Amino acid sequence: MSESRAPKPIAVVALSAPLSTKPSTYPEPFFTRMAKREKRQLGELFGIKNFGVNLTRLAPGSESALMHRHSRQDEMVFILEGEATLVTETAEVVLTAGMCAGFPAQGTAHQLVNRSDRDVVYLEIGDRTAGDEAVYPRDDLVAAPGPDGKRVYSHKDGRPY
Repeated sequence: MSESRAPKPIAVVALSAPLSTKPSTYPEPFFTRMAKREKRQLGELFGIKNFGVNLTRLAPGSESALMHRHSRQDEMVFILEGEATLVTETAEVVLTAGMCAGFPAQGTAHQLVNRSDRDVVYLEIGDRTAGDEAVYPRDDLVAAPGPDGKRVYSHKDGRPY
């Protein structure tokens, strides 16, 4: 028996897309740091497989992710509303509406932090290259693909979370 699937939409109002049901895949103690972040997985909504697109909202005082870099995947952000601080290992840059930043694989570790008093809304765009690992230079965390291809988190010394 074949599984019945609803047809994918052709177009939507991005803010009407459903919120991601889980604010983060990070294990604790990192998971709660993402509590003020909301994502709408636009790429998933359209069935896009080769790259992801998220419409993300950061409340004041929140962060996009832990500071990280990918081994194989490229990322880009485009600020739609508000003011975010792009934090890297060596610099900080304030990004405002209309600005973008890109992060090639194995490049600069990065994260966005909302230090303002209003929400930041931006697009996250990234590819889905298989076998990607993520390194978190400021946290005791490593992410690597597990046997099923899904991300598995461990301490830097190899102990699992």
